[in-house]
Amino acid sequence: MTAGTGARGSATIISIRGISKTFSSTGDPKAGTEAVSGVDLDISEGEFVCLVGPSGCGKTTLLRMIAGLEAPSAGELLFKGRPISGAGADRGMIFQSFALFPWRTVRRNIEFGLEVKRLPREERRRISREHIELVGLKGFEGAHPRQLSGGMQQRVGLARALANDPAVLLMDEPFGSLDAQTRNIMQTELLRIWERTRKTVVFVTHSVDESVFLADRIVLLTARPASVKTIFEIGIPRPRDRASPEFAAIRQRVLRDLTEEVLKGMAQQDRPGAVE
Repeated sequence: MTAGTGARGSATIISIRGISKTFSSTGDPKAGTEAVSGVDLDISEGEFVCLVGPSGCGKTTLLRMIAGLEAPSAGELLFKGRPISGAGADRGMIFQSFALFPWRTVRRNIEFGLEVKRLPREERRRISREHIELVGLKGFEGAHPRQLSGGMQQRVGLARALANDPAVLLMDEPFGSLDAQTRNIMQTELLRIWERTRKTVVFVTHSVDESVFLADRIVLLTARPASVKTIFEIGIPRPRDRASPEFAAIRQRVLRDLTEEVLKGMAQQDRPGAVE
């Protein structure tokens, strides 16, 4: 498996060109901490890409730059050929924390972005009804988040993001706080929804198993500062059997490269003056 770009007969939707990000409390980038360094990557329309790397390597920083929530220190980020200059409705972000409004029902959580857009009430109802059915929450329209399981809450978050009809879903470890059984169910549900909507998905995860199960490509990032170490093309047809020899072989290769970077990251932290 080797590094590469773009995809699978579809137009490029996100272009990342030499992106770097340095955080500095003094405003001097030379005295700061470099989180991302020289990332080059193309992502195609309808592609499912997983970002994997050691803890703290810069995966979420890269995702936030694609979302327009962080500005790069150097390089260029393009969405459909145009520079990304800030957040936009064309890129929907889903976080590990469910980030639901506890005082709103399922339906009204899903309709929040539609209210911001000032869509008519009947249009909001139609869209929320469609997405409640899409994520399998029919019958729970009037429930509040406290009445839902973790998996159901994350379904609400997914439906809320999809209701705004973004071209790209940016998912930051969305299933990380779920128990193992619920997490596996949500992975299968996410693929079902993705296959129906064909949204472009960029998905950050620490789980190699999850990435092999979900992705068209796995982008393995180095220890901080994050750069692209390897891109794995996952050629296994869906639905994927986690117990198959093909699945195990790819998982082993990803784990090998990831372990190398985890060890490098641990060595960085052990050096005098290392920054957490």
